[in-house]
Amino acid sequence: MAGPAARLAALQRHLGAAALETESSIQQNQCKAKDEESVQLGGSPAAGQKRAGAPPAEDRPTPLGGPGTLSVKDNRTGKTYELQLDDHGLLNAKDLKQITAGGDGLGLRTYDPGLFNTATVKSKISFIDGDKGILRYRGYPIEQLAEKSTFLEVAYLLVYGHLPTAKELARWEEAVMRHSAVPVTVENVVAALPHDSHFMGILLAEVSALSTCHPEQNPALAGQSIYDSKEIVDKQILRLIGKAPAMAALAYHRATGRRAAQPNQRLGYGENFLYMLDAGAKTGYAPNPRLARAVEVLFILHAEHEMNCSTAAVRHLASSGVDVYTAVGGGVGALYGPLHGGANEAVLRMLARIKTVDNIPAFIAGVKNRKEKLFGFGHRVYKNFDPRAKIIREIADEVFEITGRDPLIDVAVALEKAARSDEFFTSRKLYPNVDFYSGLVYRALGFPPDFFTVLFAVPRVVGYLSHWREALTDPDVKIMRPQEDYRGVWLRDYVPVNARREGDPEYSGDDMGEVRPSNAYQRRVAGTNWT
Repeated sequence: MAGPAARLAALQRHLGAAALETESSIQQNQCKAKDEESVQLGGSPAAGQKRAGAPPAEDRPTPLGGPGTLSVKDNRTGKTYELQLDDHGLLNAKDLKQITAGGDGLGLRTYDPGLFNTATVKSKISFIDGDKGILRYRGYPIEQLAEKSTFLEVAYLLVYGHLPTAKELARWEEAVMRHSAVPVTVENVVAALPHDSHFMGILLAEVSALSTCHPEQNPALAGQSIYDSKEIVDKQILRLIGKAPAMAALAYHRATGRRAAQPNQRLGYGENFLYMLDAGAKTGYAPNPRLARAVEVLFILHAEHEMNCSTAAVRHLASSGVDVYTAVGGGVGALYGPLHGGANEAVLRMLARIKTVDNIPAFIAGVKNRKEKLFGFGHRVYKNFDPRAKIIREIADEVFEITGRDPLIDVAVALEKAARSDEFFTSRKLYPNVDFYSGLVYRALGFPPDFFTVLFAVPRVVGYLSHWREALTDPDVKIMRPQEDYRGVWLRDYVPVNARREGDPEYSGDDMGEVRPSNAYQRRVAGTNWT
């Protein structure tokens, strides 16, 4: 393993021989983790400038058929309407309000639970073609970024829209790592939580606590124009990206009873994360570079994924003008849900239940008979092989070479082969997604299943911040206020409680279920002078 001097030299070469401090101390006060002077980041290339190594331009197919008009005849009234489609073939939903047909006089609305076919934003951050299995960050294929880039370079790309020069990257990496320590206030919040708290619950508390540490950036306190300042915006981006791994390490060690090591600013992003988990008091500790690289690639794959549930939650909250920490906390809360961030944990439990390759035929039959659930296959967007799944499968071999081969990988490979050769699954476009192999890799790295979603959240903070920053300058942004289709009782007269008769259909129906008092409560009320 390379010594500290060799690693430092390699890092200097990576940063374009940027000068690095040989000594770095991270000091904390009660509510600021030595966040030093602000830096202006995110320079843009000159107009028309082409960056070295740029691939030939590929003409994009006309989105949704392109601009034009849509003729709509309302058979209820016989009227015909001409509706405009923009340059991307999108219909402005407000134009439907002109279509009325008497009744309450309200215009036409669409009903789209889950927003399956509704675009709520126009974004330049990531692109997905689910039918072809394509994922691109700012135009770059995810395969290229996972192979050639680093997480912080990808983070810069997502936030600022272009790959950085060597000088820009050096400033960015230094600034992120300078903001990597967690305030004592946040540490105290974590210490006050139960030791067996779910890791995502701890992370939520940390992000909320971090918001209270920085009132100078909160629009509710500093004014709604506070985010007009690029310096203020960049500072919050640096804080959240820099502190995300430290907050994850702090949450991890709430369960172990040990202290997370202080961040090491001289290390890379993934390497520093493993250092905080494993170094303890050993300041000379160095994580395995191959495992650190595996973590970096996993972080790259999870950094951004278009308008998913949690990113939509961030955009939704941000539309109210709330501070960025609260908005990101909303995204973390949405990611907490097992249908979103917890899917890889479900895959791991499924594979453990199958146990051996010999049991796969019976499991497949159970899925077809709806007696078993198949996790890790299919995706709301991808109707082809998830490109991230292919990369993670390659990472798995690299990790297993160091940590030992997980016997469940054989079950996973055999299950994938069986499903991909079965018309039942292929006809339904059920192919492995990113969750199918990631849980096995995380388990091989020694993480408990309950921590998997935190490993999803740390890099996804970059995606959240990229969308938050984009929304700040989006002229179309308005506070989110979806419509509803009311189907309840139209009008009632209030009746005093004493006049409401038992058995009257007007006061019957749904009711509170039985909520039994605990034995501890029963013990207390059994004593004297309780009330």
